[in-house]
Amino acid sequence: MADTTSYAPSERTVPTRSRERASYDREQVHAILDEGYVCHLGFVRDGAPVVLPTLYGRVGERLYVHGSTGSRPLRMAGQADPGLAVCLTVTHVDGLVLARSAFHHSINYRSVVVHGIAYEVIDEEERRTALDALVDHVVPGRSYDSRPANTKELAATAVIRLDLEEVSAKVRTGGPNDEPEDASLPHWTGVIPLTRGYGAPIPAADLDPAITLPDYLTTL
Repeated sequence: MADTTSYAPSERTVPTRSRERASYDREQVHAILDEGYVCHLGFVRDGAPVVLPTLYGRVGERLYVHGSTGSRPLRMAGQADPGLAVCLTVTHVDGLVLARSAFHHSINYRSVVVHGIAYEVIDEEERRTALDALVDHVVPGRSYDSRPANTKELAATAVIRLDLEEVSAKVRTGGPNDEPEDASLPHWTGVIPLTRGYGAPIPAADLDPAITLPDYLTTL
């Protein structure tokens, strides 16, 4: 019976260093992806590597990325057969790790790496689902509180799909890993935590004063 709680490790998803930090747990992978805003999408164009920062959204075991129909990676995903080979990454920095030695300075982080073939989404219903997911990934509930894309906007927008199959997470937690002989050195050592926060929403200059702040923003 197939394991549905974890992704199967592959040659590309098993790290060469610090293997103990790798995880293939689906819930952990999904949590890291769902907390992020920006992914980095890597692919090869004209024999050279290209990496682009972009927004993304997850629906079950699929990631969606959108952009202009003139965007190179989205255009290539539609033209390539069987699709466009990509590598997508998401990273959170949770703390700065300051050791006594320069060599052992590090960061606490959570990251996900996805390898696979990206395909252009042609089906109209899936395209709308993907675009709603992209909006709700940034602010949950926002797709129901905004005008959907019209025919002209949909025609100018391309969407690619990347299935979550060859996936791994990698996580570092804890304090510095100093050498025992450095314990007596007179240098401060420890972790500086980093947290994400939200400021108070700033209404648009032309917002009708009668429109109050929606609940999904109050609870963000």
